[in-house]
Amino acid sequence: MTRSLTLAVIGGGRMGEAIVSGLIAAGTVARERIAIAEVSEERRADLDAYGVRCVGDGHDIVSDTEIVLFAVKPQVIDAVVVHLAEDIPPGTIVVSIAAGISTARLEGLLPAGTAVVRVMPNTPVIVGQGMAVVSGGSAAGADEVERVRLLFEAVGEAVVLDERHQDAATAISGSGPAYAALFLDALARAGAEQGLPPDVAQALALQMLKGTAELLATTGMRPEELVDAVSSPGGTTVAAIQALEAGGFGSAVSNAVGAAVRRSKELGS
Repeated sequence: MTRSLTLAVIGGGRMGEAIVSGLIAAGTVARERIAIAEVSEERRADLDAYGVRCVGDGHDIVSDTEIVLFAVKPQVIDAVVVHLAEDIPPGTIVVSIAAGISTARLEGLLPAGTAVVRVMPNTPVIVGQGMAVVSGGSAAGADEVERVRLLFEAVGEAVVLDERHQDAATAISGSGPAYAALFLDALARAGAEQGLPPDVAQALALQMLKGTAELLATTGMRPEELVDAVSSPGGTTVAAIQALEAGGFGSAVSNAVGAAVRRSKELGS
Protein backbone atom coordinates (compact mmCIF):
# COMPACT_ATOMS: atom_id res chain seq x y z
CA MET A 1 0.00 0.00 0.00
CA THR A 2 1.30 3.45 -0.92
CA ARG A 3 1.23 5.85 2.00
CA SER A 4 1.09 9.59 1.59
CA LEU A 5 3.22 10.36 4.66
CA THR A 6 6.80 9.46 5.45
CA LEU A 7 6.64 10.55 9.08
CA ALA A 8 3.83 10.96 11.58
CA VAL A 9 4.95 12.57 14.83
CA ILE A 10 2.78 11.95 17.87
CA GLY A 11 3.41 14.83 20.22
CA GLY A 12 4.25 18.38 19.18
CA GLY A 13 6.33 19.38 22.19
CA ARG A 14 9.83 20.79 22.10
CA MET A 15 11.57 17.63 20.95
CA GLY A 16 8.92 16.72 18.39
CA GLU A 17 9.15 20.22 16.98
CA ALA A 18 12.96 20.14 17.02
CA ILE A 19 13.06 16.90 15.02
CA VAL A 20 10.51 18.11 12.48
CA SER A 21 12.16 21.50 12.00
CA GLY A 22 15.57 19.87 11.72
CA LEU A 23 14.44 17.37 9.10
CA ILE A 24 12.77 20.10 7.07
CA ALA A 25 15.82 22.36 7.29
CA ALA A 26 18.06 19.49 6.18
CA GLY A 27 15.75 18.71 3.26
CA THR A 28 15.55 15.08 4.39
CA VAL A 29 11.76 14.82 4.41
CA ALA A 30 9.50 17.12 2.43
CA ARG A 31 7.17 19.08 4.69
CA GLU A 32 4.12 17.74 2.85
CA ARG A 33 5.23 14.23 3.84
CA ILE A 34 5.19 15.06 7.57
CA ALA A 35 2.24 15.25 9.94
CA ILE A 36 2.07 16.06 13.64
CA ALA A 37 -0.60 15.06 16.13
CA GLU A 38 -0.81 17.47 19.06
CA VAL A 39 -3.69 17.85 21.50
CA SER A 40 -2.99 21.50 22.27
CA GLU A 41 -4.70 23.84 19.84
CA GLU A 42 -2.22 26.58 20.75
CA ARG A 43 0.74 24.34 19.95
CA ARG A 44 -0.86 23.27 16.66
CA ALA A 45 -1.10 26.93 15.69
CA ASP A 46 2.63 27.30 16.34
CA LEU A 47 3.48 24.12 14.41
CA ASP A 48 1.45 25.25 11.40
CA ALA A 49 4.33 27.61 10.64
CA TYR A 50 6.38 24.63 9.39
CA GLY A 51 3.87 23.90 6.67
CA VAL A 52 3.21 20.36 7.89
CA ARG A 53 -0.17 18.79 8.46
CA CYS A 54 -1.31 19.25 12.07
CA VAL A 55 -4.11 17.25 13.67
CA GLY A 56 -5.53 16.90 17.13
CA ASP A 57 -5.63 13.11 17.21
CA GLY A 58 -3.10 10.64 15.84
CA HIS A 59 -5.90 8.38 14.58
CA ASP A 60 -6.07 10.68 11.58
CA ILE A 61 -2.48 10.03 10.44
CA VAL A 62 -0.92 6.81 11.77
CA SER A 63 -2.58 4.55 9.21
CA ASP A 64 -1.18 6.55 6.29
CA THR A 65 2.50 6.82 7.17
CA GLU A 66 5.67 4.79 6.88
CA ILE A 67 7.12 5.80 10.27
CA VAL A 68 5.27 6.72 13.45
CA LEU A 69 7.42 8.67 15.90
CA PHE A 70 6.15 8.83 19.46
CA ALA A 71 7.51 12.06 20.97
CA VAL A 72 5.54 12.06 24.20
CA LYS A 73 6.61 11.89 27.84
CA PRO A 74 7.47 8.50 29.34
CA GLN A 75 4.69 8.90 31.89
CA VAL A 76 1.98 8.90 29.21
CA ILE A 77 3.43 6.86 26.36
CA ASP A 78 1.68 3.61 27.31
CA ALA A 79 -1.75 5.24 27.11
CA VAL A 80 -0.93 7.04 23.86
CA VAL A 81 0.39 3.89 22.17
CA VAL A 82 -2.63 1.84 23.27
CA HIS A 83 -4.91 4.61 21.98
CA LEU A 84 -3.40 4.33 18.48
CA ALA A 85 -2.19 0.72 18.28
CA GLU A 86 -5.12 -0.70 16.32
CA ASP A 87 -4.72 1.94 13.61
CA ILE A 88 -1.04 1.22 12.95
CA PRO A 89 -0.90 -1.14 9.96
CA PRO A 90 1.65 -3.91 9.36
CA GLY A 91 4.91 -2.71 7.89
CA THR A 92 4.94 0.57 9.82
CA ILE A 93 8.10 1.39 11.75
CA VAL A 94 7.31 2.64 15.24
CA VAL A 95 9.94 4.90 16.80
CA SER A 96 9.95 6.04 20.41
CA ILE A 97 12.09 8.78 21.95
CA ALA A 98 10.61 8.35 25.44
CA ALA A 99 13.44 8.10 27.94
CA GLY A 100 13.66 4.81 29.80
CA ILE A 101 10.91 3.03 27.85
CA SER A 102 12.11 -0.27 26.39
CA THR A 103 11.24 -1.64 22.98
CA ALA A 104 9.90 -4.80 24.66
CA ARG A 105 7.43 -2.72 26.65
CA LEU A 106 6.14 -1.01 23.53
CA GLU A 107 6.05 -4.26 21.54
CA GLY A 108 3.68 -5.61 24.18
CA LEU A 109 1.27 -2.75 23.47
CA LEU A 110 1.38 -3.01 19.66
CA PRO A 111 0.25 -5.64 17.15
CA ALA A 112 2.56 -8.67 17.10
CA GLY A 113 5.49 -8.25 14.75
CA THR A 114 5.54 -4.45 14.79
CA ALA A 115 9.04 -3.10 14.23
CA VAL A 116 9.90 -0.87 17.18
CA VAL A 117 13.04 1.29 17.29
CA ARG A 118 14.08 3.19 20.38
CA VAL A 119 15.97 6.45 19.91
CA MET A 120 17.47 8.92 22.34
CA PRO A 121 18.10 12.19 20.46
CA ASN A 122 18.97 15.57 21.93
CA THR A 123 17.80 19.10 21.29
CA PRO A 124 20.68 20.23 19.01
CA VAL A 125 18.85 18.34 16.23
CA ILE A 126 17.12 21.66 15.59
CA VAL A 127 20.40 23.11 14.24
CA GLY A 128 21.59 19.90 12.60
CA GLN A 129 24.04 19.09 15.39
CA GLY A 130 22.11 16.47 17.31
CA MET A 131 23.30 13.17 18.72
CA ALA A 132 20.99 10.18 18.58
CA VAL A 133 21.43 6.66 19.92
CA VAL A 134 19.36 4.09 18.01
CA SER A 135 18.37 0.61 19.22
CA GLY A 136 16.15 -1.88 17.45
CA GLY A 137 13.58 -4.09 19.14
CA SER A 138 13.13 -7.82 18.60
CA ALA A 139 11.01 -7.39 15.45
CA ALA A 140 13.04 -4.58 13.90
CA GLY A 141 15.33 -5.75 11.12
CA ALA A 142 18.68 -4.24 10.23
CA ASP A 143 17.16 -2.35 7.30
CA GLU A 144 14.51 -0.76 9.49
CA VAL A 145 17.02 0.23 12.16
CA GLU A 146 19.28 1.69 9.48
CA ARG A 147 16.43 3.70 8.02
CA VAL A 148 15.77 5.27 11.40
CA ARG A 149 19.47 5.91 11.95
CA LEU A 150 19.70 7.71 8.61
CA LEU A 151 16.65 9.79 9.50
CA PHE A 152 18.35 11.10 12.63
CA GLU A 153 21.77 11.34 11.00
CA ALA A 154 20.25 13.99 8.74
CA VAL A 155 20.02 16.26 11.79
CA GLY A 156 23.37 15.44 13.39
CA GLU A 157 25.10 12.20 14.32
CA ALA A 158 23.43 8.88 14.97
CA VAL A 159 24.86 5.60 16.23
CA VAL A 160 23.33 2.15 16.65
CA LEU A 161 23.89 0.56 20.05
CA ASP A 162 22.52 -2.43 21.87
CA GLU A 163 19.52 -1.34 23.91
CA ARG A 164 21.22 -2.15 27.20
CA HIS A 165 23.29 1.02 26.71
CA GLN A 166 20.31 3.35 26.29
CA ASP A 167 20.05 4.49 29.91
CA ALA A 168 23.70 5.55 29.98
CA ALA A 169 23.40 7.18 26.56
CA THR A 170 20.38 9.12 27.80
CA ALA A 171 22.41 10.41 30.74
CA ILE A 172 25.28 11.55 28.52
CA SER A 173 23.91 12.84 25.23
CA GLY A 174 20.19 13.08 25.90
CA SER A 175 20.47 15.15 29.08
CA GLY A 176 23.92 16.49 28.23
CA PRO A 177 22.88 19.76 26.55
CA ALA A 178 21.46 20.86 29.90
CA TYR A 179 24.77 20.11 31.63
CA ALA A 180 26.66 22.13 29.01
CA ALA A 181 24.21 25.03 29.29
CA LEU A 182 24.46 24.93 33.08
CA PHE A 183 28.26 25.05 32.89
CA LEU A 184 28.17 27.87 30.33
CA ASP A 185 25.83 29.90 32.52
CA ALA A 186 28.00 29.35 35.62
CA LEU A 187 31.12 30.34 33.68
CA ALA A 188 29.49 33.48 32.29
CA ARG A 189 28.21 34.48 35.72
CA ALA A 190 31.67 33.98 37.18
CA GLY A 191 33.11 36.19 34.44
CA ALA A 192 30.58 38.89 35.23
CA GLU A 193 31.53 38.67 38.90
CA GLN A 194 35.10 39.42 37.83
CA GLY A 195 34.01 42.61 36.09
CA LEU A 196 33.21 41.51 32.52
CA PRO A 197 30.01 42.84 30.95
CA PRO A 198 27.50 39.95 31.25
CA ASP A 199 26.87 39.73 27.50
CA VAL A 200 30.61 39.65 26.79
CA ALA A 201 31.17 36.98 29.45
CA GLN A 202 28.47 34.80 27.91
CA ALA A 203 29.82 35.30 24.38
CA LEU A 204 33.31 34.32 25.54
CA ALA A 205 32.02 31.21 27.30
CA LEU A 206 29.83 30.17 24.37
CA GLN A 207 32.55 30.50 21.74
CA MET A 208 35.01 28.72 24.02
CA LEU A 209 32.69 25.72 24.33
CA LYS A 210 31.89 25.70 20.62
CA GLY A 211 35.54 26.01 19.62
CA THR A 212 36.73 23.38 22.08
CA ALA A 213 34.20 20.84 20.85
CA GLU A 214 35.16 21.53 17.24
CA LEU A 215 38.87 21.27 18.05
CA LEU A 216 38.45 17.88 19.71
CA ALA A 217 36.15 16.59 16.97
CA THR A 218 38.37 17.80 14.12
CA THR A 219 41.79 16.84 15.45
CA GLY A 220 40.91 13.63 17.28
CA MET A 221 42.80 14.98 20.30
CA ARG A 222 41.82 13.35 23.56
CA PRO A 223 40.37 15.65 26.24
CA GLU A 224 43.25 14.98 28.62
CA GLU A 225 45.70 15.96 25.88
CA LEU A 226 43.96 19.30 25.47
CA VAL A 227 44.04 19.86 29.22
CA ASP A 228 47.79 19.30 29.18
CA ALA A 229 48.24 21.54 26.15
CA VAL A 230 46.45 24.46 27.83
CA SER A 231 48.03 23.97 31.25
CA SER A 232 51.34 25.74 31.67
CA PRO A 233 53.18 24.85 34.92
CA GLY A 234 52.25 27.35 37.57
CA GLY A 235 49.83 29.10 35.23
CA THR A 236 46.21 30.23 35.40
CA THR A 237 44.72 27.03 33.99
CA VAL A 238 46.47 24.85 36.56
CA ALA A 239 45.19 27.10 39.35
CA ALA A 240 41.65 26.89 37.95
CA ILE A 241 41.74 23.10 37.54
CA GLN A 242 43.02 22.66 41.08
CA ALA A 243 40.10 24.74 42.31
CA LEU A 244 37.63 22.66 40.26
CA GLU A 245 39.08 19.43 41.63
CA ALA A 246 39.01 20.75 45.20
CA GLY A 247 35.34 21.57 44.66
CA GLY A 248 34.58 18.02 43.56
CA PHE A 249 33.96 18.84 39.89
CA GLY A 250 34.65 15.31 38.60
CA SER A 251 32.63 13.66 41.34
CA ALA A 252 29.73 16.03 40.76
CA VAL A 253 29.63 15.15 37.07
CA SER A 254 29.82 11.42 37.84
CA ASN A 255 27.02 11.75 40.40
CA ALA A 256 24.88 13.68 37.93
CA VAL A 257 25.24 11.00 35.26
CA GLY A 258 24.50 8.28 37.80
CA ALA A 259 21.36 10.10 38.91
CA ALA A 260 20.18 10.43 35.31
CA VAL A 261 20.79 6.71 34.65
CA ARG A 262 18.83 5.74 37.75
CA ARG A 263 15.94 7.99 36.76
CA SER A 264 15.91 6.55 33.24
CA LYS A 265 15.63 3.05 34.71
CA GLU A 266 12.86 4.19 37.05
CA LEU A 267 10.86 5.61 34.15
CA GLY A 268 10.99 2.25 32.43
CA SER A 269 9.93 0.22 35.43
